[in-house]
Amino acid sequence: MNVRIFDEPKIDCHVHVLDPARFPYRADTHYAPTGQEMGTPAQLAQVMEAYGTQHALLVGPNSGYGLDNSCMLDTIARGDGRYKGIAVVRNDASIDELGQLKSKGVLGVAWNVTHYGVDYYRAAQPLLERLEALEMFVDIQVEHDQLVPMMPLLTGSGVRVLVDHCGRPTVDRGLDQAGFRALLELGGTRRAFVKLSGLVKFSREPAPHKDAWPFVEALIGAFGLDHCLWASDWPYLRAPARVDYGVLLKLVLALFPDASARRRLLVDTPSELLGFAS
Repeated sequence: MNVRIFDEPKIDCHVHVLDPARFPYRADTHYAPTGQEMGTPAQLAQVMEAYGTQHALLVGPNSGYGLDNSCMLDTIARGDGRYKGIAVVRNDASIDELGQLKSKGVLGVAWNVTHYGVDYYRAAQPLLERLEALEMFVDIQVEHDQLVPMMPLLTGSGVRVLVDHCGRPTVDRGLDQAGFRALLELGGTRRAFVKLSGLVKFSREPAPHKDAWPFVEALIGAFGLDHCLWASDWPYLRAPARVDYGVLLKLVLALFPDASARRRLLVDTPSELLGFAS
């Protein structure tokens, strides 16, 4: 049966917006996306319309904007309820600052351990406590075994955790590597949610990245579909190979041939977790 996944409703739980013509990059940015890496709010809206994506979670990019969330917040404000956000903030951001972001549609803050390193967050427990008090998320991106030293912070608080891109394991080291075992353990807390996304960031094979499928299957087993989210990572900043939104959706169809499972992953779980209207 030819399933029209492009026409099925869906929520994309990790995208970026970059619009340097309206919101210039920081002069001290470590990386300034250009060309096809850029993704303006208008371009995002076109992609979402083309592929039947109803809502999206915008994640503040470190590239270009650093701690400046202006472009993301403007997109949320103009989005008529289509978007919510994950902001990038200082580790000492006050509860008032976080509360103001929450009032503007921000659900949590991003911790990019792959960029800043583990040591950058060692003293960030007070930030997690403030996020927990506001019922906000910490959205963490790690790779290889970086999650292992981060676990005491994450499990020692009651904060809800979003984990980006399957935890970006080292494919050649298999399912038993320390970082991936830690991620599976985090799933057992029932306070964590994992984005089944970013396979191109850790796979050693071209699309459909079949060497990454066992990791996806293990995450579904540990977290359950009520704690798994789908994301495209559009517009694919610093991707090591070409990525296409339509190919990603065909990959969802291959991994989730059952329509009810796709509905849970693409709509029901993100709607319930992130507060989007179904």
